[in-house]
Amino acid sequence: MEDRELKPHNSELPSAQPTLLTAEDLWKQTDDGYRYELVKGVIHRKPFVGFAHGVMRSKIASCLYKSVKKNKLGCVCSAGTGFKISQNPDTVRAPDAAFVRQAAIDEKGIPKGYWEGAPDLAVEVISPSDTYTAIAVKIDEKVDEWLDAGCAMVWVMDPRRETVAVYRSPEDMTVLHGDDILEGEDVIEGFQCQVRDLFL
Repeated sequence: MEDRELKPHNSELPSAQPTLLTAEDLWKQTDDGYRYELVKGVIHRKPFVGFAHGVMRSKIASCLYKSVKKNKLGCVCSAGTGFKISQNPDTVRAPDAAFVRQAAIDEKGIPKGYWEGAPDLAVEVISPSDTYTAIAVKIDEKVDEWLDAGCAMVWVMDPRRETVAVYRSPEDMTVLHGDDILEGEDVIEGFQCQVRDLFL
């Protein structure tokens, strides 16, 4: 969940209102070696993540994929997949991993661009370089955005503390660690993983 240097366009003109962009504008963004999200019409630039962060993303996506494929539940999306979760102004977020139910895919098809709406599960991995003060603000913002957009569940993985926070609503949050079992519940039926195994 790398967000260290969020800098909207026109940041060199602090008195000017930034030009609000659309999801289509973001889709056409030139590939310049950075990743981008769009938050209420303002582009946020994101650097590539470090090796440890990448390993964690891969591990959770792999665990999800095996369970989802076995039970034919839908699609697992890797890091960098954009979800358009609000419009006018547009917001496009890219979680570290995500799951979309088969019923939604059957209804909408698989788009070439961003998925319209939230995934059923969004996973955010905290960057080892983030300070805990910055983390608290970012987590609250992102979790609220995902849940408001229709996510049934959000997982926030903290590699330093080796915990997974499971959100069903802003008020319904459980922190799992060690031998606790992370379950897909009614969102990814049959998925189970010992939290400790995600951080080995």
